[in-house]
Amino acid sequence: MTIFRPTRLLCAAIAAAAALPAAALAQPANPPRSAPDPAAELTAPDREVLAIAEQLAADTGQRIEQWIASQSISEDRMFARFYYPIAKTDPQKYTTDYDKLADRDLVALEDRALDRAATFQYAIVTDVNGYAPAFNHRFAQPLTGDLARDYVNSRSKRLLGDPGALAAGRSETHYLLQRTRNDQGDVIYDLSVPIVVRGKHWGCARIGYRRAE
Repeated sequence: MTIFRPTRLLCAAIAAAAALPAAALAQPANPPRSAPDPAAELTAPDREVLAIAEQLAADTGQRIEQWIASQSISEDRMFARFYYPIAKTDPQKYTTDYDKLADRDLVALEDRALDRAATFQYAIVTDVNGYAPAFNHRFAQPLTGDLARDYVNSRSKRLLGDPGALAAGRSETHYLLQRTRNDQGDVIYDLSVPIVVRGKHWGCARIGYRRAE
């Protein structure tokens, strides 16, 4: 079985895309584009989203630390960044040493955050390479063979290689707010918060939502 282990990548999206194996970044031809929005200031609703993202990040970090403490997985394996391609999946999906633990424990955390507001489009966690081991139930549907439909509705266990996902996963600032577009072309905002496990940056919690302009 082929194992992808990306090398250390630069934060710049072009360098990141070049460093990761081509197969690991396989995506439909036109994934949603995302760009940092550094001038954006948090509104009162944004701060509410931030509080929910912070809670999701904290809960996820604690749950991962529980996995390590219970020896369900070692700390080294949790940070190893090994992605094992799942056969006959399109878009390409990957399993890891911990994705079954994520299915068991993280989906409920993600769904609880997603249910906090009708304006939320998704509430997920990814590692620094944009790998989503588990996704909200509404977007973790079985593959149908219809590429366009599966791209939207079956997002779990994919390496999200777009610039916005990579920027969110690698940011170690208090939060990162980005402006992006959903699959229908509508503008949404993506607010991410780092996830820390045993003092080390593992990835992020991300919430995508509609924002009043």
